[in-house]
Amino acid sequence: MTDLFDHRQVRRSFSRAAHGYDGAAALQREVGARLSETLDYLDERTPEVVVDIGCGPGHLSAAMQKRWPRAQVIALDLALPMLREARSHFGEGGWRPRLLGGARRPDAVCADARALPLRDGSVDVLFSNLCLQWCEDLPAVFAGFRRVLKPGGLLLVSTFGPDTLYELRGAFAEADAAPHVSLFPSIAQFGDALIASGFQNPVLDRDEFVLGHPDLGHLMRELRTLGATNAMSDRRRSLTGRARFARAAQAYEALRGSDGRLPATWEVIYAHAWGPPPGAPIRIGGFDEVQVPVSSIRVRQRP
Repeated sequence: MTDLFDHRQVRRSFSRAAHGYDGAAALQREVGARLSETLDYLDERTPEVVVDIGCGPGHLSAAMQKRWPRAQVIALDLALPMLREARSHFGEGGWRPRLLGGARRPDAVCADARALPLRDGSVDVLFSNLCLQWCEDLPAVFAGFRRVLKPGGLLLVSTFGPDTLYELRGAFAEADAAPHVSLFPSIAQFGDALIASGFQNPVLDRDEFVLGHPDLGHLMRELRTLGATNAMSDRRRSLTGRARFARAAQAYEALRGSDGRLPATWEVIYAHAWGPPPGAPIRIGGFDEVQVPVSSIRVRQRP
């Protein structure tokens, strides 16, 4: 089965966007701030290991390190240039500051959210802001998240929903039949994937942001700056021609608001859930998979 997304293209897009990302990421910062408010559910608990999946420039990783100075905060991203930007915000990290008694810095790790290079049951907080929309197999991703999360650990994620950029999708549909805007899962699909993976007490919420742009070209340039380009496997591989772009721009014009700007809707889904106790099933490929610690298996001794 062909993946919905071309993950090499996702990596390339965010690698190219790394240097200018911060200047265009106002929405991403706002969503991250709202998601971070849910960290208060930990109450007085102090996590030992915190992982920021899809950390981007690393601002939220740095904020969590400041919140919990003694915790090991792991800033994880698919795009190595993004991690270089993050390291520039962290300052010198690694073993040297800890050995010399200085402030701890987040550890930058280049890895894929779909295959976390972390030990089973090793993480207290899994945090991911606007990353999972690029993962088509959510049950498999959440099964991996659950694998590394400690029982009772906190999962906090946000993602874009299917109403994101529906105006842009509709405008390009008037120009040709090729997909130009990535498709994202609904809040129901997101919740189902969490439940299937065995997470406890999932809570979901949604926001809708409508941003204005002077014209279609401005919106497209901003999307490229953010790395949020079309990464669908069946996308058109050739450049969008002038005539096709003009038809899309003309269709978009019908939506221009009373403020003189073109609307661009971003649907954001938030979710938090808790790691289940050992032995709770994970649904993988339609079957419940149960992991039982070897130490809990009783062995009958032969006389």
